[in-house]
This record gives sequence, structure tokens and C-alpha cells, in this order.
Amino acid sequence: MPLNDGGYQVVLTADRTLMSEYGGGIFLGFGACVPMGLIPDRLYFSLLCPSISVNEDGSVEVAPCGTRRVEATLLDHGFRREDVIVAHPEHLEKVIGPNTKVLGITENDPLGIGPATSTFTGIFGGKAYMEVKFRELLKHPAIVKFQPKIVVGGPGAWQLEPEEVRKNLSIDCVVIGEGERVVAQIFEKACNGEELPGVVYGEPTSVDEIPLIKGATINGLVEIARGCGRGCDFCVPTLQCYRCFPLDRILKEVGVNIKAGRRPLLHAEDVLRYGAKGIEVNKEAVVNLFWSVRNYPGVNDVSMSHFALASIASAPEVIKEISNILGVDKKHWLSGQTGIETGSPELMKRHMKGKCKPFKPERWPEVVLNAFEILSENNWVPCATLVMGLPGETEKDAEFTLSLIEKLRFFKSLIVPLFLVSTGGLKGRAESFTLDKMTPRHSELFLKCWEHNLKWAPLLVNEWADLSIKNPILRKGLRFIMSYGIKQTMKLVQICQGDYDCNIPLMVRDFRNGGIDAQPLLIRLVHQVMSR
Repeated sequence: MPLNDGGYQVVLTADRTLMSEYGGGIFLGFGACVPMGLIPDRLYFSLLCPSISVNEDGSVEVAPCGTRRVEATLLDHGFRREDVIVAHPEHLEKVIGPNTKVLGITENDPLGIGPATSTFTGIFGGKAYMEVKFRELLKHPAIVKFQPKIVVGGPGAWQLEPEEVRKNLSIDCVVIGEGERVVAQIFEKACNGEELPGVVYGEPTSVDEIPLIKGATINGLVEIARGCGRGCDFCVPTLQCYRCFPLDRILKEVGVNIKAGRRPLLHAEDVLRYGAKGIEVNKEAVVNLFWSVRNYPGVNDVSMSHFALASIASAPEVIKEISNILGVDKKHWLSGQTGIETGSPELMKRHMKGKCKPFKPERWPEVVLNAFEILSENNWVPCATLVMGLPGETEKDAEFTLSLIEKLRFFKSLIVPLFLVSTGGLKGRAESFTLDKMTPRHSELFLKCWEHNLKWAPLLVNEWADLSIKNPILRKGLRFIMSYGIKQTMKLVQICQGDYDCNIPLMVRDFRNGGIDAQPLLIRLVHQVMSR
């Protein structure tokens, strides 16, 4: 029975992979996109994806930012605090009961068809952790027994739009897009026993309508802006509307996280465009943002989620000032995610003109190279993505990208090649990229990226572990596992290059048919030990 007699009227949660801070390495969350079985589950969830702390009543101290926004929206619309709880997905029996009317779930990739997931599962097969844990969540005994209305939102909600999918998963309502204007009405209907619409489309919400979070977020994530406005073809519509939050409210949310012992992680599609009225970087606003957050009482460190390479290249002096404010050096580097996407000026001109601004698409390779040089000089480490299979991509386009990646090999960074997923502006206009569409050039590009990553990974793992993991035993264990994994992955890359002439689809077929042993003796031994 629930600890709260009868259960909470409204329960908010997310799948288990989203209820981890990944040791402070937010981008280790990409591990949730890899198929289950490559790493023993017990090892994965204890070392790479450890759970956040759970209170005795099943509630959590920190939660995904989207979940916190929904919580705040409901409370600001008159829901009582004692009726709403943000709970851990593995402790729902403590919070769901006969009085529970609605369960809200935040999801990033519920069906495992996002770009990162489809890339990894396309090569290794199987189902990714995020998809598996989402389905496990829906089958939790407390949900099955008491059958509250189920409402799903978050970045991956678009995957659940088809009626057949929702019916098969017993999902009552899916919220696609920003939810602040619509979730209160949906949850009110659920609490009143009314039928819910199958799909609700949110719309860009004004800054004044977005409530302040009431509780701390995973890794101290603080939204500083929403939207992008650069207009890439594969962008979702809500990202076209760019809005910045006032500095005073950003600092209030920093304070909420500081009270929970979290350092602030500033989040936007491009943190460097904070305060910008157009595309160009507002130098004064960005520098003031970082200075103000860094000097907030209790803040010892500040990190960020995303930045654009065009912003880096257009404002090198801003990067230098931010580095000085944060005390960045070779051992205490700053990281963030960014998009290269392609090295082809033609593809940039066709699909991503805005991504280059204030530069022209013809200069894109030069912009990327200059940005990486600036980042390196200031001890920033980019985690960059490439998109394989853009509409109209030719062998020449792939060669442009190969040439660019070769020039980036000297810069400490990660470059992750991803398969195109036909969504956003490309939905219905292009086909998603799959393994069987890989040309020899695609294979060569994919392997070149992973050679780059495996070159830099040992250094990055060691430096990151020193910075982020205080427990010496955990630090040593994680280093050992990561080091071993890097060596084994390099062997697979070399096998593909030597024995298969870079033919990834052929090697994958052999791998799936048992022709390649991807689990050496040590991994098999670990499986045996961890399964006891």
C-alpha cells in the first residue's frame, strides 16, 4: 500500500534512465541510447547510470527540468501541494493508490527511434535502455492495479502521436510541444474523471507564463532560453520561437538548485546567444550572465549544455571572458554539445542556412575549424554531432565531411555521427537513414569519427573522473571499465577497416550472426559475476 494513505492524486515521474545524474557527466546520458546487453545491467545502473536519491515516501530530491515545470504549472494553477508528488519510477507503489487519478511521465525517447538511439541500435541491434525502461514503467504493478490516467510529454512525445501506438501502450494522452499552457487543463480533466484527448499540441509559451521551478533539477539544469530560430529543416516548430529568461529569474532557479547541493548547468539550444535580439551574440548580456551566476552565493562552478559553432567563431573574445570568469584551464575544462552536422557547404545551404549565420554557408568548413581552434585555445571541449543521410547527400558531400573531420583530429573533442531521423520539418519529406543505406563513404566517415573519439577518450575519461568522481574506488573502477571498453572498441574499428574494407553493414551482419565475438573473456566473466 502507498505510504500516503490512498495514494497521491497526481503523480509525476520519468523512466529510470532519466532519474540519474550520470556522475555529473550529463552527456553520459547518451548511454541510455545504447542497446541493453552490451554492458551488464547491474554494472550499467551502478556505475554509469546510478539512481538519484529517493526519499522514504518515494519522492525525489531532483528531477528532470521538464517534470519540474509541470509540477510548478500544476501548483500555480491551484493544485494542492499535498496532492502532487514527483516520484521515483521504481518506488511508485509508495505513491500510487486508489486515490491516484493521473500519472504524468516525462520522456526523451520512449520508442527508441531518436537519432542517437537509432544509430546505436541500428548497428548493434536490440532495444535501448530508455525504451526498455519506459515500457517497464508502464507495466509497474501499481499502475496496472490502480489504472490512473497516463499522460506523457517531453522531447520524445512525438513518437507516441499515432493512435495505434498509444492504444498498445495504454497511454491516455500525449502532450507534444511546450506544455505550460495546456497541462493544467489536462490534469484537471483527469482528476474529474473526464475523457482525455489522445493528443494535445502545446505551443510556444511566453516567458511570463513559464513558472519558476519549485524543486531542484537533475544536474542543476537551469533554462536560460527556449527555442533557437535558426530554422534548420529537421527542427521542430516550437524551436523556431526564441525567448530568453530574465536574469533575476534565472538566479532564482540557480538558488533552488544550490539549496539541493547542485551546481548550475545553464541550458539553451545556444547558451552564447543569451540576450540576443537576432543571430549575433550579445556580448555584454552573455558575459554578465556567467558573471552573475558564478558570483551567486554558494556557486563554485558553472557548466553549460549547448553552444553553436557559429556563435563561437563570431565572438572569440566572449569565450575568453567566460573562461576567465569560470577559471577554466587544461585540467578544469568546460564542455558542451554542439552541431557540426556536415562538412558540405551545399548541404548547409540547402538545409541549414541559419546555422551558419552570421557567416555564409559556403564558409561552413572554415567556421567549424575556426570555432574548434577558439575552443581549444580556451580549454573548452565540444561534444559535436554529425548527421548522416541528409536529403540529397552525395558522395562529394560525404567527402567534404571526411576532409573536415580529418582536420579536427588535433582538437580535444568528441564527434558523434548520427543517423537522420525524419521528424520536425523533414517529416513526410525525407526518409530516415538506416544501416542498409550506408555507402562506403558513410562507413569511412563513421569509422573516422570513432577513431577520433577513441584517440581522445582515454584522456577525457581520466580528466573527467578526477573532476567529477570523489569516491576513489568508484573512480578507479569506472576508469578500468571505460579503458577496457575503449580498447575493445578500437579493435572492432580495426577489424572493420582491415578485414571488411570499412564495410560496416557487412560487419554488422556477421556480428549479428555470431561471426564476430564482441564479448571477450573479461566481459563474459563480468557478466557471470554481476549476474550472481
